[in-house]
Amino acid sequence: MPQEITLNQAQQQVDEWIKAIGVRYFNELTNLGILVEEVGELSRLMVRKFGEQSFKNNEAEKDLGDEMADVLWVLICLANQTDVNLTDALQKNFEKKTTRDRTRHVENDKLK
Repeated sequence: MPQEITLNQAQQQVDEWIKAIGVRYFNELTNLGILVEEVGELSRLMVRKFGEQSFKNNEAEKDLGDEMADVLWVLICLANQTDVNLTDALQKNFEKKTTRDRTRHVENDKLK
């Protein structure tokens, strides 16, 4: 079983891989475009797997986790390029959502 890694470790490992194998980061706008492409690939697979669209050719063989990892990879690249610590950002996001949405969802009749 692979060893679990933290977000900080993932950011470091992606940075090391980019510098050793990837030569350099693509610029931020290129990576943003790649991120959108990867989200599109994930969306295509999910729409076919869980939605009403049918699979074409070998699409059914695509791995959902691999598509999610592609999205995460590029997001980590963007975080590294823009000096965002994803661990800190996620913790702040939890705090924001907890404060903002403390009662919002439990009071939402649509979720009952």
